[in-house]
Amino acid sequence: QVQLVESGGGLVQAGDSLRLSCAASGRTISSRAMGWFRQAPGKERDLIASISYSGGSTYYAASVKGRFTILRDNAKNTVYLQMNSLKPEDTAVYYCAVARSYFSNYVTATDFGSWGQGTQVTVSS
Repeated sequence: QVQLVESGGGLVQAGDSLRLSCAASGRTISSRAMGWFRQAPGKERDLIASISYSGGSTYYAASVKGRFTILRDNAKNTVYLQMNSLKPEDTAVYYCAVARSYFSNYVTATDFGSWGQGTQVTVSS
């Protein structure tokens, strides 16, 4: 199994930027699609971004399109989420996730089976 550890969260003001990192260990993630989920208090965990195993395809939820970018560096076995123009509604725990299947170019929320421990992002107004 791949172990995922998120980092980079924190308390920021609206309009600020953060870059979250997801360090994978145990196994390479180069053959797996990766994603970022977030969960606000009292809300379901939602997929907000994903990237194909090759890095050639990405998906973004409408709420973050144009502001967030998912990146992967397979040489470092790491996935990133660059978050710009943060809004208070972005406040949530952010989780990195690995897809169940291998060599996936297009995935949905149901394709992810495990997550990291999460990192808290709090955006003040």
